Amino acid sequence: MGLIKLKNIKVYAYHGCLVEEKKIGSDYRVDLKIKANLSKSALSDRLSETVDYVHLNHIVKEEMAIRSKLLEHAAERILVRIFDELPLVDKAIVDVSKINPPIGGNVEMVTITRSKNR
Repeated sequence: MGLIKLKNIKVYAYHGCLVEEKKIGSDYRVDLKIKANLSKSALSDRLSETVDYVHLNHIVKEEMAIRSKLLEHAAERILVRIFDELPLVDKAIVDVSKINPPIGGNVEMVTITRSKNR
């Protein structure tokens, strides 16, 4: 078994329920943790036998570009794509954070976490 982590993927997106969030957007951070059997690739040194983190980053960027009212919805789409496109993945955990959320206080970020198992 092995673990692949993508930390602090920065994106600008337009998620949220408020009208102004749809217009002006905001900064987001995505963190991804993937569990997979990396034994074959550890021995073979072949990209085709592992989970390509470039592909993972691509999925995150594409799904975050699609507007959602809720961060949970964006996170779920990321997880669905990972399992549809990367058969070696056994478990995925995604954190989606909105930086400086408009919630009427001094809050650095709000984060939701979703996970899925094969």
